[in-house]
Amino acid sequence: MDAKVLLGELVEKGVADVFVLAGKPISYKQGTQIEQLNDHVLSPSDTREIISQIYEMAEDRSMETILKQGDDDFSFAIKGLSRFRVNTYKQRGSLAAVIRVVAFDLPEPEGLHIPQSVLELTELRRGLVLITGPAGSGKTTTLACLIDRINAQRNAHVITLENPIEFLHRHKESLISQREVNIDTANYATALRAALRESPDVILIGELRDPETISIALTAAETGHLVLSTLHTVGAVNTVDRLVDSFPAEQQAQVRMQLSMVLQSVISQQLLPTSDGSMIPAFEIMHCNNAVRNLIREGRTHQMSAVINTAAAEGMIGMDACLLGLCQSGKISAQDMITHALAPETLAKQAGLEGFK
Repeated sequence: MDAKVLLGELVEKGVADVFVLAGKPISYKQGTQIEQLNDHVLSPSDTREIISQIYEMAEDRSMETILKQGDDDFSFAIKGLSRFRVNTYKQRGSLAAVIRVVAFDLPEPEGLHIPQSVLELTELRRGLVLITGPAGSGKTTTLACLIDRINAQRNAHVITLENPIEFLHRHKESLISQREVNIDTANYATALRAALRESPDVILIGELRDPETISIALTAAETGHLVLSTLHTVGAVNTVDRLVDSFPAEQQAQVRMQLSMVLQSVISQQLLPTSDGSMIPAFEIMHCNNAVRNLIREGRTHQMSAVINTAAAEGMIGMDACLLGLCQSGKISAQDMITHALAPETLAKQAGLEGFK
């Protein structure tokens, strides 16, 4: 089986993810549905052959990591076709892979329904901006759109730290340095320390994974840099709590103080299916005004939702308010609205759906 031909066929179908798994045919995801490409059930030798070809296309990347550690992350491109983000792993003694299809060119933010108040965050010169949401919610694409906008409008040095690199940015008005963890640097913390000595104006961190990286990111934001990153949380309250709770109890008061000073915005997003089979994002937008900063500093994060819901004039919106708007406009179903809500029972009552589950 020719992996290059296979990927070409799937890209032509417009798929999002490709699954290579022994015991099933090649499968792919479009929207929220997983479909089979054909009836040919893959054997362990089939999956190993396909995955070996993928490693060869990734500039002859070594399979040592997957064979020794059991999983591997990387990206590669096929000229004239697409870029691909790959996770390979062992399961039940055979090799498997999930391949994310990534377009060469970024889509227009308007086509992704990214709100203007989110795009305007590129005008910030310092502080911390977090894009959060579950896996597959489009966080990386939103971040890439923000970097592209900075690149087009500002004379700056932008350093991105990613694992792996998905979107390639060409130099426009800005200089763009893109570093891939495990290839260009050992880890996020090491790369972030180095970045502070590389005259950056903007630093993108693929994910805030551990207290060390979070701490350096807060310091970078304190010292006059714009830092953009992601977390796998839904909602500003959960995001702030996750950051603070990453540290030992004796450090949390200091972290809350730092965070209250440097955090600029938390943008949470979820992707939901629409009635026509496509996907649409729901956004929660929290900008840090004085009220929000006081709540973070005092550890009363549970009250931030009330501030968000009463600050529409400042460009804020709660996740449940956004979901309700999408449902009332007929873009998503009531079931999906409730399923993705942060406070499902409250939202159901607000929408006149008492007893809806």
